[in-house]
Amino acid sequence: MTRAEQFLGEELNASENVQGTARFEVLPCPLEATVSYGTGAAKGPAAIIAASHQLERLTLGQVPCAAGIFTHAPIDCTPPVETVIDELRATTAAIVGRGAIPVTLGGEHSISYGAVMGVVDALDAPVGLVQVDAHADFRDAYQGHKHSHASVMHLLAQEGLPIASLGVRALAEEEETARRAHGVIAHDAAALVRGNISSITLPDDFPENIYVTFDLDGLDPSVLPATGTPVPGGLGYYQALDLVASALEGRRCVGLDVMELAPIDGQPASDFTAAQIAYNLMALAL
Repeated sequence: MTRAEQFLGEELNASENVQGTARFEVLPCPLEATVSYGTGAAKGPAAIIAASHQLERLTLGQVPCAAGIFTHAPIDCTPPVETVIDELRATTAAIVGRGAIPVTLGGEHSISYGAVMGVVDALDAPVGLVQVDAHADFRDAYQGHKHSHASVMHLLAQEGLPIASLGVRALAEEEETARRAHGVIAHDAAALVRGNISSITLPDDFPENIYVTFDLDGLDPSVLPATGTPVPGGLGYYQALDLVASALEGRRCVGLDVMELAPIDGQPASDFTAAQIAYNLMALAL
């Protein structure tokens, strides 16, 4: 792959871009199959990678790329959704097996099922989810799709994974019922934003191994408008990062994803913000 196709490619030296020694392996997955409002998520991974070339190596007091960042070729998203998710699951499992942290770039949020379950497959230990999102994603199915962007967290809860949810502000009645039934730790946007809350404490029995799934619509549209399902009243940029940092305190990040960027032509701010979020999450994982 050329440097232009690699996350932070223009900034990496040769030793920082080696599979097998890189701490992070970036996996673009431009799936867009079940979106229900705005379109464009298929262009998200490429836009994030292109914007990443403008990032500085230093972020949040860390230099994540010094630990190594290897970027995979994009996953082929032309087969059926289930096939794509199975391939993603196998790939993230292999990444964890190499001792690295998978960083999946979407694409629609449905692919997080494969990304998360690959990590679960590779670890002989419980995994907890920290979800940043405007939506609960707890529908049983949506518009006939079991593997929908609107049902991904319900599927993962049914796999037995505990979930801490941050920033939700749009959910259906069935979702509220389902997330209560599954014991989701919900810190919804209304309380977080109105209370200017930037820190949470997870219960002592929440797993030590944490997977962070960051749907970019969890941010307020004034911060990042380029997403298929923007909802007002969302999290601020630093607020979202601080909330994730507090959730990771005393725990270990074993995987992460950044989902649902739908680039807007001529408006690169969202692309850059998404790339910075991905890189900042790598910093927090260190």
